[in-house]
Amino acid sequence: MFILKRQDVEISSIQHPKREQQIPILTYQGQTFRLISVFAANQAEEARAFWRDLTDNRGKACVLLEEPDRYSVWGKIRLDQLAAEASSDVKIVPLTQACLLLLQAVYIDVEDLLGNRQAGLFQKDLSDVFRQWHFPSADGAEAVKNLLTMDPLTSLQIPLWEEHHLITLLQELHRLGKEYFGNTHFAQGVNDTLQDMQPAERSQFLEWLNQSPLGKLWR
Repeated sequence: MFILKRQDVEISSIQHPKREQQIPILTYQGQTFRLISVFAANQAEEARAFWRDLTDNRGKACVLLEEPDRYSVWGKIRLDQLAAEASSDVKIVPLTQACLLLLQAVYIDVEDLLGNRQAGLFQKDLSDVFRQWHFPSADGAEAVKNLLTMDPLTSLQIPLWEEHHLITLLQELHRLGKEYFGNTHFAQGVNDTLQDMQPAERSQFLEWLNQSPLGKLWR
């Protein structure tokens, strides 16, 4: 739809209707957009590919915001729709559980195949990702350790992440895995990794995954 610069738009936030969180909102020419995903400054190609896939292949009305230190993709939404979408915890919880299972599977592979030292470095890199992209409930080494060891399917303390957090997590997890292993074999067999989930919730996650460019990374 549009590629914009920071001076072209106004960015504000509104209160999440059910959580103590702020939802970022971009305004351009009277239209409102909600944050979908964030990319680092050196990920221009990935950001543009993600934006083009949403606009050209999925028919989404999206803007790509280019800033000196990052790129971000925003999807058009009416503010009266936002409360309904933002409160859809029934949808987001299974997606978060699945993402945590994938995260833990990659971490276990790092620990088993590369050793404790590399596992420690992986935790540090993961902490940096959570800090850089402002993930709720992931601040500090203990919080990260908890995310890597908790049982996402039974825990009552699933982090309250939005969809854009999950997209960013899977993007960054794939990048880290490729750096540590030197290949992308770790990203195969997603269905097997999620075998302990309820079939309906597993199918929901796989459908969500395959409807985005993430489906080309995780399979």
